[in-house]
Amino acid sequence: MSKTVIITGASGGIGSATSILFAEKGWNVVMNYYRSGEAAKLLASSLASRGYSVFPIYADVSDRSHVERMIYEAERRYGKIDALVNNAGISQQKLFTDITDSDFQKMFDVNLKGPFLCSQCVLPGMIHQKSGKIVNVSSVWGVTGGSCEVHYSASKAGLIGMTKALAKEVAPSGIQVNCIAPGIIETPMNNNLTPDELSAFVDEIPLGRMGEASEVAELIYFLCSESSDYITGQVISQDGGIAI
Repeated sequence: MSKTVIITGASGGIGSATSILFAEKGWNVVMNYYRSGEAAKLLASSLASRGYSVFPIYADVSDRSHVERMIYEAERRYGKIDALVNNAGISQQKLFTDITDSDFQKMFDVNLKGPFLCSQCVLPGMIHQKSGKIVNVSSVWGVTGGSCEVHYSASKAGLIGMTKALAKEVAPSGIQVNCIAPGIIETPMNNNLTPDELSAFVDEIPLGRMGEASEVAELIYFLCSESSDYITGQVISQDGGIAI
């Protein structure tokens, strides 16, 4: 019987690469999207045309009613959820003194409340089946902090704390919770940076290049596979050496 994964933010750079990899590995893939509906449906259609089992679904991960409906529809369609990838996220570059209450709230609503709601809503099923994997996508800036990204860094640091605490709480139920902290990855999220800014960032990376979304997807898949059954509460930095 095929396993099922829910991937939030499934149409973004990391999300789409992860959706493709899980589909190719034979998983049922529940592809969550919010603003990028057209991209999500195009990707889902492409994967379905190749014979893969995919289910695109609209949901605002910061809204409990949306999340509850998403989990309900996924379980109704596939029976049980084996893995949750909390990948949906937003970023913003802004001087700390210019961050508004609205900026701060929105950042935490998506980057931290979203994973909280999705994890809380999927856990009853995982606890019942005594198995499950949750992978949270944080950021290198959640580990080191990023100038002009204080609210983003704080939200991603909070996700790391949630990972460690939740991993301890649900370990007796056979559930593993882990976190990855990607560095600078070649995704559309970096489109707001100029070539000079990107070059300056790359100069700071010991491995001398940006990461690829497919590399992040491979790590996420590993953490959702049986190969990671004895790994929980960990934060894996996939950043080319920035945080060394």
